[in-house]
Amino acid sequence: MNSGARVKILTETKIFDPADGFGAIKDAVQVTDASVAKRDGRWWMFLAGRVHGHEAIQLLSARLPQGAPLWAAGWVIDAESNDATRTAMLAGQTRSAPWDLKGGRHCPAYARGWDPARDAWVERVYYAGGAENLMGPYTIGYLEWDAESNRWEDQAESVFAAREEWERGSVYEPNVVWADGKWRMWYVAGSNAADYLAQGYAESDNGCEWTDRRMVFAPEMKVFDFNVAHVGDGWEAIFSRVHVGAGPAPAETGLWWCRSDRSVAPSPDMHAWSEPIQLLTAEDRGWHSGPWRPSLHVAENDPARRLVFFDGIYKKPGEAGPFPFNFTLGCLEFGVQ
Repeated sequence: MNSGARVKILTETKIFDPADGFGAIKDAVQVTDASVAKRDGRWWMFLAGRVHGHEAIQLLSARLPQGAPLWAAGWVIDAESNDATRTAMLAGQTRSAPWDLKGGRHCPAYARGWDPARDAWVERVYYAGGAENLMGPYTIGYLEWDAESNRWEDQAESVFAAREEWERGSVYEPNVVWADGKWRMWYVAGSNAADYLAQGYAESDNGCEWTDRRMVFAPEMKVFDFNVAHVGDGWEAIFSRVHVGAGPAPAETGLWWCRSDRSVAPSPDMHAWSEPIQLLTAEDRGWHSGPWRPSLHVAENDPARRLVFFDGIYKKPGEAGPFPFNFTLGCLEFGVQ
């Protein structure tokens, strides 16, 4: 499909960078993987990060002030209630530890959808958990909001694991949306270490048992995320193409935008989407290169403007350790004509 749309890049804004610190928070080491959502009239950012004193990667959150419109500036990481300098964990691991403690919690994805068993709407933060190792293999599970206790509850088991040969034993990077009566998830199968990244899709009636599992992008495409948003009468998507092998990044590495006129549900068939337009490349911009993990939203004060929250990475100056990099988080603003 050729949408005939044109895009205009407007601004790039850095939000979090370890080199700048994290405001009053003093124990955070790295903050990344934003999933942005509006809950109870306030904008939230669900994040993954490394925090001093906590094993492996954890999930945390940040918020804009109550009533503030969605924007790149003003985000504050949530702190513990009794210590404004310490990061508040999004949830404990009392039940989930066997599948997500040692390898950590990665790439959160907020979604609100229908639970037919309870006949009620539920809020969940899907994420990839590592049972033994930071680098995987991973399975996918979720935290669920408990309104009575006013907290996110961890789950004893994950709900999605690799089973197909092409998934190579690991699934992660979930992007989840509830549409037309089903939970729909795009995800990565494979591993960064093996330079094998296939983009998959599955759907579910309840967000727990998944069917219609299929490959959407072949491994050679290196599609790492496919994030969709309901815009007007259709859907739009931002997806990332990454480079994890040796040598310079190919020209197609970066963030891409496309849209669909489907009014009911976003399709896993790329023929239902417009010809993708590249928004960002892997060009080194100082505080980021090779962007990934996008979260797409329409600006509240202008329906023609889009905000894309994304991850970045840069090498620490003068450091040659086992992992001499900082992860950053930023926001790209662009217009659609």
